[in-house]
Amino acid sequence: MAFGLKWSGSGMFLATEIRVQLHEWLAIVTGTLTPGALLVFVAVLARDLLPITVIGALVYSMFLIGQRVLNEAAYIRIDHKLNELYHASPLSPEAYFVGIAGGMLVAYLPPSLVLVAVLEILHPLSPLGWLVLFASLLAVWAVSSTIGYVVSTLFKDMKTIWPYSALLTNVFGILPPVFYPLRLAPVEWRSVALLLPTSAAASLVDGAVGLETLTTNETIVAAVALLFEAVGLFAFGIVWARKTARER
Repeated sequence: MAFGLKWSGSGMFLATEIRVQLHEWLAIVTGTLTPGALLVFVAVLARDLLPITVIGALVYSMFLIGQRVLNEAAYIRIDHKLNELYHASPLSPEAYFVGIAGGMLVAYLPPSLVLVAVLEILHPLSPLGWLVLFASLLAVWAVSSTIGYVVSTLFKDMKTIWPYSALLTNVFGILPPVFYPLRLAPVEWRSVALLLPTSAAASLVDGAVGLETLTTNETIVAAVALLFEAVGLFAFGIVWARKTARER
């Protein structure tokens, strides 16, 4: 009974967020521009790396979906002043967090499905490859959604938040080996790169589908880091949602 009350309204709020986001079809389309441009360049300059780049684009897209949570949660709280209204309703703080994160995932998923189809054409996946791809992308979404939600509660001005959103996207999505294989990264930096959720996810998928050769230690480091970050951070996001709701 208590569990049901704690999550009451989450389905309705998730559905509301999906409907709101689907009205912003231009934002959904423009979210594909960066990975799309990279795919064009790689197709022309290094076609053999194209499947790896498509996987990187999928990971980047999942991380970008999480960062949409940052902008949406901040917009609701700062511009619309609806945060207090939601928290005063039967909607619990954790249902609010999960609802907004899930709504973003569903609304912004179609471009990623197109990339999945492209990947299957370029490099058909085995059942293991599909499993690792699904689990890794879900983990990246969980990490990014939590980071986005927590950061959105730390500022009182949208202009202050925007630079952080761009910084997080570039630091996690562009710089580490996400769009390019791990083997091209300096050896001394590979262990550090595998601790980042985006590069860990991309490397795990690359290895599972036969596009990259990871050592046993590298696979363990990437898998354990990604699992702990996804589960730990998402749980922290729920706790943080409760904490910030009480403070307001």
